[in-house]
Amino acid sequence: MTRKFLALLSACLAASAQVVTLTAQEDHQRLMDLLHITKLRPGADGSHPDAPNYANYDESKANPYPRLPDPLVLKNGRRVTSAKIWWDQRRPEIVEDFDREIYGRVPPVTPAVKWEVISTTTDAVITKTLIGHVDNSAFPEIAVDIQLVLTTPANAKGKVPVIMEFGFNGPRRGPAPPEPTWQKQVLAKGWGYAILVPGSIQADNGQGLTRGIIGLVNKGQPRKLDDWGALRAWSWGASRALDYFETDPAVDARRVGIEGHSRYGKAAAVTMAYDPRFAIAFISSSGEGGVKLHRRNWGELVENVAGTGEYHWMAGNFIKYAGPLNWDDLPVDSHELIALCAPRPVFISAGATGDGWVDAKGMFLAAVGAGPVYKLLGKRDLGTTEFPSVETPLIDGDVAFRQHSGGHTPLPNWPTFLIFAQKEVN
Repeated sequence: MTRKFLALLSACLAASAQVVTLTAQEDHQRLMDLLHITKLRPGADGSHPDAPNYANYDESKANPYPRLPDPLVLKNGRRVTSAKIWWDQRRPEIVEDFDREIYGRVPPVTPAVKWEVISTTTDAVITKTLIGHVDNSAFPEIAVDIQLVLTTPANAKGKVPVIMEFGFNGPRRGPAPPEPTWQKQVLAKGWGYAILVPGSIQADNGQGLTRGIIGLVNKGQPRKLDDWGALRAWSWGASRALDYFETDPAVDARRVGIEGHSRYGKAAAVTMAYDPRFAIAFISSSGEGGVKLHRRNWGELVENVAGTGEYHWMAGNFIKYAGPLNWDDLPVDSHELIALCAPRPVFISAGATGDGWVDAKGMFLAAVGAGPVYKLLGKRDLGTTEFPSVETPLIDGDVAFRQHSGGHTPLPNWPTFLIFAQKEVN
């Protein structure tokens, strides 16, 4: 048989395959079976103070594992003493641990994305609505069309920086945000903004793991234990959006930032860590699975993310750290995720009222823990190891932090982020 015939036969077989449909509970149990786990520890209960597993908000109980993995010690025990050793040896070790145990591996080959501008409106701004058509010729059963909206100032004299948010496109639900919106604040600086819709890349649930980009690459079959989860899939989509920005004459693709809040704050952190083309990140209230230390007993825990409601964000292997393994068995922690962003600037944000679940101090401590890597690479750390009072901006370094006095929202920290970004992205 000829090579052309074999390729055609393979494509026909792939096209005839059926998409496996599992509930999140069924898929989660499948992963537990693969891991030979019969029981997981319960996550923290954030709603009922009288519950036996109510979330801890007592600092005296927050650090059962005070020693973190050292980002500047190789697995053979040798210290990292130069930028070359970091780039050539230590950083790849950390990436491998995150790939295998935390976020999962992106396949070495992923489908091409063809961007189409489906509409353009021009007023004081130019807004392009785009669809990224993912090549599904290898498995036509699954279609993935990435939704992206790009807005740039109409009077710009040249290419402009762009801040891209993991967010939602379309009519807004609920009360209008306070003025000025983050979009207006960005435009006031003469910059552009973009909104990337994560759900158009990968569904935010376990049942969707055999569809979306993960399902497309897996030809409708369930994941292996170290396959990528939704956070890596969303970050993959952000990278494909940046591919488009590199072709758009209105965008300075060397000055594109990534922003996300809550679960999308997790995705923003992962995006920044894995794609060195992004210039800056605004990571808002990312919590567990983001830049909160996994080894912190405060608010949401590893066990919550490993459960049926959130496991799809992560690699299947992550589940085992909720039983029988523990947090201290993790080969890496979130300060090393921030370290993977170095030497590029990162702004970490949280609220104070009603945002305890995400553990502002745990995220601050992760930023502190990333500091030695920034300094090794000739950049500036936070400048302190003392947790600051609410609304104290720490923006003099290349790792920045601020806890605003509001709740679970990024909005109060946008002005501070833009001051930080103006200084860093020039």
